[in-house]
Amino acid sequence: MKTAPTLHASETPADPHDPRVLAFARLVGIVDRLRGDPGCPWDKQQTISSMAPSLIEEGHEAQEAIERKGDAQVVEECGDLLMVIALIARIGEDERRFDMEQVAQAVSDKLVRRHPHVFGDVDARDPDAVLKNWEAIKKAEREARQEDASALAGVPVALPALQRSARISSKAVSAGFAWHSVAGAVAKLREEQRELDEALAASGLDCDARAAASGEQRAAVEAELGDVLLAGAFLAQYLKMDPERLCREALFRFEKRFRAMEHDLPGPMKEQTLEVLMQAWGRAKRSTG
Repeated sequence: MKTAPTLHASETPADPHDPRVLAFARLVGIVDRLRGDPGCPWDKQQTISSMAPSLIEEGHEAQEAIERKGDAQVVEECGDLLMVIALIARIGEDERRFDMEQVAQAVSDKLVRRHPHVFGDVDARDPDAVLKNWEAIKKAEREARQEDASALAGVPVALPALQRSARISSKAVSAGFAWHSVAGAVAKLREEQRELDEALAASGLDCDARAAASGEQRAAVEAELGDVLLAGAFLAQYLKMDPERLCREALFRFEKRFRAMEHDLPGPMKEQTLEVLMQAWGRAKRSTG
């Protein structure tokens, strides 16, 4: 028989009549019905593994709604993501592995444990202090479990590269490996750009992408170009900007301008000179912003 959760002294128990609690309870009940008898054949067929990709897909759709759409779409997409989590928890329950109670208790315990400035007597008066505390607590938890205790641990390898760069940069800065100002990050980006220029010149690839460069020279260009991309992502983090979002925004602008340029050309793109293309591109930039 399950027992009621033990609340921390500074926690306020949720009102069972709170509309939020009632709405979540309704969702859990609907998912139970879908997985029960007779239920829904599709939902009953799903496994934890089959639902895992939906977490990524629904997460991206929620992110797109937040960045590009209205509140109604944000509500819908966040609801889809919540449904996926509820369904995974129910599948775990059916397989006697875990259930929604354990999922909710685990994250609640973690939030209390990692917010001692709220649920304890630790002083953290600004976001940087909170982040430093958070990372220190996570490090202690990993050490206690004899897991990777590096300051860079805990960042999923499967994250998009720019997003992972931002997380790694944030962790490195929190650990003390940081420039004194944004200027240091800008200088590092310029340094990496110079090294890329040198590698390109040495390989001949700066003049001709089909140049007969050696494997070692091509590897050097790849490494230096990678360093430029990473330094740009780190600079974004120093500026408190999300490099993943910045790249998506840049791609969005490129697509709009490219499509506008296509409509503006006097004929097929491949038949135009570079000068004509650049003039059309300039007009597209001015017209689309």
